Amino acid sequence: MTTGIAVLNFGEPASADRDAVVDYLERIFLANMDIEGETTEEAARERARSLAERRAPGLMEEYGEIGGSPLNAHASRQADLVETELRERGYDVETYVGYQFMEPFIGDAAEAAHADGVDRLIGLPVYPLCGPSTTVQSLEKLADAVDDLDWDVPYHEITGYHTHSAYARLRADNIRRTLDREGLTLDSDTRLIFSAHGTPTYYLDEGSRYVQYVEEHTKMVAGMLGNPDYELGYQNHANRDVEWTQPDVEDVVENIDAERVVVDPTSFMHEQSETLSELDVELREEAEEAGLGFTRVPVPYDDERFVGLLADLTEPFIADFDPDYYGLQQCKCRPEPDAMCLNARRNE
Repeated sequence: MTTGIAVLNFGEPASADRDAVVDYLERIFLANMDIEGETTEEAARERARSLAERRAPGLMEEYGEIGGSPLNAHASRQADLVETELRERGYDVETYVGYQFMEPFIGDAAEAAHADGVDRLIGLPVYPLCGPSTTVQSLEKLADAVDDLDWDVPYHEITGYHTHSAYARLRADNIRRTLDREGLTLDSDTRLIFSAHGTPTYYLDEGSRYVQYVEEHTKMVAGMLGNPDYELGYQNHANRDVEWTQPDVEDVVENIDAERVVVDPTSFMHEQSETLSELDVELREEAEEAGLGFTRVPVPYDDERFVGLLADLTEPFIADFDPDYYGLQQCKCRPEPDAMCLNARRNE
């Protein structure tokens, strides 16, 4: 019996090609148009296109600075590593990469799995911190693709898993390795800053627990580092006239009382424009202008423990044993019968 695993991600253009960047941004804005209130489909598409064309030059400049985004390459490598790990455990699996906003799209991943005739399908978003516009939206796209194919396949989804001890440990160890490499210790002179992807507060008002997840994850990681003083900031994208999570990470850096900062991109599982440009270029400039030394912790996207964790999450559905043995229960953020996560018991 072959299991198909759809490894889901955001996607990002690999170069600064204008048409690719505009189309990519338009898809993002259109998919999240509900944060601006009710509108017609035609007006939503016009608004999304306008926003995309306005944002494109800045994003193209970022891609030019970093030599293109490696996100898709990192995501493909993760999928290959998960497939290899599960095959070494004796399972017959195939992985299929699908992106929310770039080719191959999530629908393409479903079509490929369908064409290969897999006997069951698992949706696995590579977003440890469950959010509505990432984890939930990507799984909605996959479920819709399966329905559009009129495909009666045993189907499972995995949502949030940031509380997995192996994940917190690998993030803590990754920070510790960076400190050791740079000869730093977290003290009054060197402050740890966790930088999380921001989200419009609209989603929080609608019931998303994303900020709760970010805060508890950073507290857990800090505890594994000996409970140093730390700050948490959000990378917000002020492309629309809507409120975002606070504080902005730029404001955190500007007001820090230390000599240097060590920044961990806590909600990212790939290097991409938001780490290589927003942090390594823009936030570094902010820090240096404030007279601060700046160190950025790399994303451990190919850490073998992360690969093992992703394999563990899928294993109950491949081996047909109770997911609760691994702590997986019915998800509350995506209340569908086939969606399971590690947060459900704590959200009761």
